[in-house]
Amino acid sequence: MMELAGMTLEEKVGQLIQAGFHSLEPDEHILDLIERRRIGGVILFARNVQSPAQVAALTGKLQEAAQRAGTAPLWISIDQEGGMVARITEGVALMPGAMAIAAGGSVEAAYEAALVAGRELRALGVNMNFAPDLDINNNPTNPVIGVRSFGEAPEAVAAYGAASIRGFQDAGVSATAKHFPGHGDTATDSHLDLPTIPHSRERIEAVELVPFRRAVAEGVDAVMSSHIVFPAFEPERLPATLSRRVLTGLLREELGFDGTIVTDCMEMQAIAAHYGTVEAAVMAVEAGADIVLISHSRELQEGALDALLEAVRSGRISEERIDASVRRLLALKRKRLAAGTEPHEAALRLVGCEAHRQTARRISEASVTLVKDEERLLPLRRVPTLVIHTAAVATSIADEAVDIPHTLGKALAAQGLDVVERIIPVSLDDEALQALSTQAEPFGQIVVGTYNASFHPGQVRLIEALQSLGKRPLVVALRNPYDLREFPDVSAYAAVYESRPLALESAAKGLTGAIPMRGRLPVTISEAYPVGWGADGPC
Repeated sequence: MMELAGMTLEEKVGQLIQAGFHSLEPDEHILDLIERRRIGGVILFARNVQSPAQVAALTGKLQEAAQRAGTAPLWISIDQEGGMVARITEGVALMPGAMAIAAGGSVEAAYEAALVAGRELRALGVNMNFAPDLDINNNPTNPVIGVRSFGEAPEAVAAYGAASIRGFQDAGVSATAKHFPGHGDTATDSHLDLPTIPHSRERIEAVELVPFRRAVAEGVDAVMSSHIVFPAFEPERLPATLSRRVLTGLLREELGFDGTIVTDCMEMQAIAAHYGTVEAAVMAVEAGADIVLISHSRELQEGALDALLEAVRSGRISEERIDASVRRLLALKRKRLAAGTEPHEAALRLVGCEAHRQTARRISEASVTLVKDEERLLPLRRVPTLVIHTAAVATSIADEAVDIPHTLGKALAAQGLDVVERIIPVSLDDEALQALSTQAEPFGQIVVGTYNASFHPGQVRLIEALQSLGKRPLVVALRNPYDLREFPDVSAYAAVYESRPLALESAAKGLTGAIPMRGRLPVTISEAYPVGWGADGPC
């Protein structure tokens, strides 16, 4: 491991940059950044993933490049939250996402999910996970957080988040609490624009900051900043990532966090469109960030490195300020990477093993939430059943691309139902709506899987059209449980919080009576269906 005293300024500044690249193998782009610019870390996306064996080989080659360059071992990070936000989905035991875990009601399950996911990541050579998400999703119109959150209750989010942090870090993977001070109460996606949370300091202290205080107390390795303006803490309309008052004043001095501060990606439009990625990289370090995340463009990665070097040479940033970050980064690398960075053959054999998959299955099955069944439509009868499945799509850049060939109809057929299935897009036009209405006529049992219907009126019109035909559709929310707000008079409604194959399997088991539906809502849908509501009423 490198020592601060022997490092050049270029090597120190390199440690502050974490970069992404665009291939399945180490290409000239990333190798040059590692070997010449001495960057401190690499972030992986789905574009870098083909299989567990390929990821293990990739991370090994990246660490070999750092070793050849004589630099410190790399952080190799990923967004493996589970559920709908995951970069490695095949060949691993993909865990349910945060809201599904919370619906199951077991804080211990959050620990188990993170421990298994962390062990698999570490076996693949990934040593930093940008999870858990500690945002409190108390805004039903939030387009980017939603089911990535453990829910709307601050203390519950804090408890599930703390358990998740313990799980990852017990597995030897640095956990990252995000998105500080909170991204849950926004109606704007910071990938696309610059949101503001206008609440008072007292309200933010009582709500948004609760899980982050718990994370700091839990000893979380890293905290990721949000690209969101908090006027209560920063009057100059700077987003948290660029605000010294937030990163240093609030997070370091008031909350007492002495770990690593990492920015969210600096190419998101909240930063790039308003400040410019390169200049913002300097501003983030001035504010107190230790790692500047630039996920895509080599030009911007190189530009940020050059700008940080110039900022030190010109006196804009002191070398002592750079040293403080490098000292924290090297100390954490010693702590987490002391056992080595290479994937281990024995550990690799555990990736996606049956015991891990059973853990994921148990947690998923516990999440299935029956919100209402006023006319006793469940369990589903063994009669010809029309299943209308809304295909999953990426709801934001955080999802990346989503291509899931599994459907609710296939899952129900596997449970022995006689299924006729129609797969529809999230946005349904009038012609498709009319065709579906015609096809529904002869069916006495209809199941509709919706996907973020709150944001797609065509799905709402579909439910209304089926009801106007005298049908009683059973609606299953395959992502956002708030969908019920759009059609409150449906007689039967269930939620499974994600469209991953395991969630669809769990939903089918619940709907056919193979398993009990004991999940409870982690968020309030309406006064009639508050947080904690389940099949037998409120908890």
